[in-house]
Amino acid sequence: MNTQNTCPLCKSENNSLLYKDHLRDYLQCANCDLVFVPTEYHLSLAEEKERYDTHNNNPKDSRYRQFLSQLTTPLNLLIPNRSFGLDFGCGSGPALSLILEEKGHRVELYDKFYYQDQSVFDKTFDFITLTEVIEHLSDPIFEIGRLKSILKPDGVIAIMTQTLTQNTDFKAWYYKNDPSHIGFYNQKSLDYLADYFELEITHYSDRVIFLKKNLRKYI
Repeated sequence: MNTQNTCPLCKSENNSLLYKDHLRDYLQCANCDLVFVPTEYHLSLAEEKERYDTHNNNPKDSRYRQFLSQLTTPLNLLIPNRSFGLDFGCGSGPALSLILEEKGHRVELYDKFYYQDQSVFDKTFDFITLTEVIEHLSDPIFEIGRLKSILKPDGVIAIMTQTLTQNTDFKAWYYKNDPSHIGFYNQKSLDYLADYFELEITHYSDRVIFLKKNLRKYI
């Protein structure tokens, strides 16, 4: 298998060049529709962290809080009062957890660079958030799989990412220009992810997706 150009989501090698710029190629999978960057263009861990260190995720920034509210507002309506959650890939300034804690929830943190607490994978959670995370994952099946394994029945994985739609002009799309963004999802690729893990999917908006671990499958 040519892992260089293998789809990281469905592992198909049936893909073609969607676009090429002066920095890297963008391939699209004919099976699940994921648009992805071949591994030869991925940043090293040091380069990736250097990129994240430039992010300004200030929990007191009202504009950043408003941005996160696209996910926290609908999520708060889906989960029970005083839920226990995990902010996966929280970054250096975990504003989302503070917003949810203000609503009475309890939130633990994990980030491969800033909060490397492996003990979270020995616990179970009512909800797990991935805000601007899934587009960075080189192995989304592994990561979503281990998150599903620590999600309680009827729990929710809440994803925020800018998705591709029929109206997206990929050449002009700002989201592809971040060198740490290596996977770009549309409705079909997200549906594939949900089907693979037998999760119930809700496409709340072009940016917010909920994956529910339906209790009926586990009783």
